Amino acid sequence: MAEIIQRDGTWAFDGTTVRITPGLHRSVPLFRQTYGEVAVPLEAVAGVAFEPERKRGRLRMRLREGADPLLQATGGRLPDPADPYRLIVDVDRAGVAEYVAEEIRHALLLDQIPKEPTKTYLLPGPPVPVSVRSSDGTVSFDGTQVRIDWADTSDRVKRATGPRIIDVGDLVQVEWLPNSGYEDGFMRFVTRETSFSKLPPEKDPYALDLWGSTRRDLLTALVATAVTARLPHPSTRGELALGDERAHRPRLAAAASPPSADHHDVLLRRLRELGELHREGVLTDEEFAMTKAAVLRGF
Repeated sequence: MAEIIQRDGTWAFDGTTVRITPGLHRSVPLFRQTYGEVAVPLEAVAGVAFEPERKRGRLRMRLREGADPLLQATGGRLPDPADPYRLIVDVDRAGVAEYVAEEIRHALLLDQIPKEPTKTYLLPGPPVPVSVRSSDGTVSFDGTQVRIDWADTSDRVKRATGPRIIDVGDLVQVEWLPNSGYEDGFMRFVTRETSFSKLPPEKDPYALDLWGSTRRDLLTALVATAVTARLPHPSTRGELALGDERAHRPRLAAAASPPSADHHDVLLRRLRELGELHREGVLTDEEFAMTKAAVLRGF
């Protein structure tokens, strides 16, 4: 067993798995503490290195492309302190960090682990159900559906469309950009129908506009990762393209069934609210058309 314990967290390697446990110190970001322990199978590792510095060093792990839904969902945009594959090492433990890195590298050579991209996720991502409250609303995922409940501070357009419920089977991908504190971030759920939408995140009823607490908004990556882990692997997207249209036809037929009287009343009310926003100049012609289409799809 090769192990290093630091205030930032613990890495333990038993020859087949690297277990990364976040530290409990207040300096450890909320995202890492919430994401919890990560068990990385050796076959998911592309490389590991210790980067010494004057006061502290960094132990970094590089995963094979396509192995981890977290890296797929966040696209390398996680801030360094929130990255679970990075460990801050005190200078007096540099020798231990070098030993752990060498043990992992030796195992990679011994097992002849390839560095090519994987064709399936080798890590599971966070468990479901998962729910996060962000600056723009609360987003939840139960493994089959995404639900967005807008906050009182959300744009009037979003509140007029009501809660957004999206079946995971309708999703193409999740786009995620963190709130940096200087620029707003967003999390957008891209469906087949909305893949060409040009609505900005603050008005898009399929997107959360992340503008508030950076620490809290970063937790939306949990939902983005949980959803991404249940979508087709990126390596299969080309193969599935031809089947998308056929698979989508039953859903279109189901959507064509007449709504109940209550749903009809809600639909009319939301369309009236959108019409008022359009007349007041809050929505442009293009934004009104796109948002109206989103409301109709939701019903």
